Amino acid sequence: MDGAIARLGLALAIGLLVGLERGWQERNEPDRSRTAGIRTFGISGLLGGVIAALSQAVQAPAVLVAGFLGFAAVLSWYKAREAAHDEDFSVTGVVAGLGVFSLGALAVVGDYRAAAAGGGVLAATLASREVLHGLLRRLTWIELRSALVLAVMTTVVLPLLPDKAVDPWGGFNPREVWVFTILIAGISYAGYVAVRILGARRGLVVSSVTGAVVSSTAVTIALARSARTSGGVLTLVGAACLAAAVSIIRVVVVVLVLEPSVAGLIATSALAAAVGFGCVGGFFLSAYGDQKVDSNLVRNPFELYPLLAFAVLFSIASVASAWTAGLIGSRGVLAVSTLSGLFDVDVAVLSALRLVAGPTSTQTAAWAVLVALAANALGRIGMAAIAGPGRFAGGLLLATLIAMALGAAVFFLTGAMSWSSSI
Repeated sequence: MDGAIARLGLALAIGLLVGLERGWQERNEPDRSRTAGIRTFGISGLLGGVIAALSQAVQAPAVLVAGFLGFAAVLSWYKAREAAHDEDFSVTGVVAGLGVFSLGALAVVGDYRAAAAGGGVLAATLASREVLHGLLRRLTWIELRSALVLAVMTTVVLPLLPDKAVDPWGGFNPREVWVFTILIAGISYAGYVAVRILGARRGLVVSSVTGAVVSSTAVTIALARSARTSGGVLTLVGAACLAAAVSIIRVVVVVLVLEPSVAGLIATSALAAAVGFGCVGGFFLSAYGDQKVDSNLVRNPFELYPLLAFAVLFSIASVASAWTAGLIGSRGVLAVSTLSGLFDVDVAVLSALRLVAGPTSTQTAAWAVLVALAANALGRIGMAAIAGPGRFAGGLLLATLIAMALGAAVFFLTGAMSWSSSI
């Protein structure tokens, strides 16, 4: 992609792509009534590339600056006339034109891959106007506040935290704890927004699956409570099974992002267990029908006290894992994963992963993740027995045993790890 012709072609393609979207949006407008269409945007991208090439050839960056300012002035003048005629105060067309010109210049004198990606993102953003506006209409102040909290957690709080262990055992690293808290809260927030946008009116499956991205335990308890007062207990069990499958997939994704080496050891057996949950859940839902449930399956993941509670629990589990690993070796890590996994699988998994490349081997961390998943599945059964009728807990127990058996079978068939070599 070093040739000037190829780079100019990319600059033209970026403009045509954005122009295609702009032209489609205004396809019903009379001919020659718009300032810029597909041809104008295409030429704008090419113009940016040509002026950038000239400035590079004469080694005078001022040429590119002057060209950009001149283009901005001409485009703004025409857009101002169009806005006055249409009584339109949108500046999107001007910003899009300036973006096309800049990306065309970047394609010629900068990173052409970044320019191509920027062009695609620009066109997609312009095309998603209705989706984005619809999202803003659906979201409440609570969701917006949560997004702001995530931004503050990431850009303000995180840089202020020390990036080193502050306890004698090397288990409590404040910045590391906060990074993991942000990661889990961000994933949970995505699921929470999905619940808010889709709503429970679309059915039990959508509510349970999207809710499980936030907390499968919370979904299971909510379904168990519903089973006390409504019929279709096995239908609710099926939904709880789907939530359990989503929870396992969620953990595998988190492990893959943080420690790919551990993910390679646990993925096949964990996903096999998820398939087991999914098949049993699908059977119950197809055999016993569907019913609507309360949309309040989960709470806002950015409520202050639950968020701080997660950080505190994760810190305690991290220190306990590091201390027990140094004291009694791998058995200590597995014990902590079992106990913490009963209540919160994220705490158990993240506590084990952060010890990789330290006092804990990759195999031990993989065992800890699997143990945490198993403990969490058993913990959900116990909570279901407390919150719901015995038939619900019994159905969930049957599904859990099937999923565990399938996961164990795949695990031993693949022979990914040896228990004796990790303890």
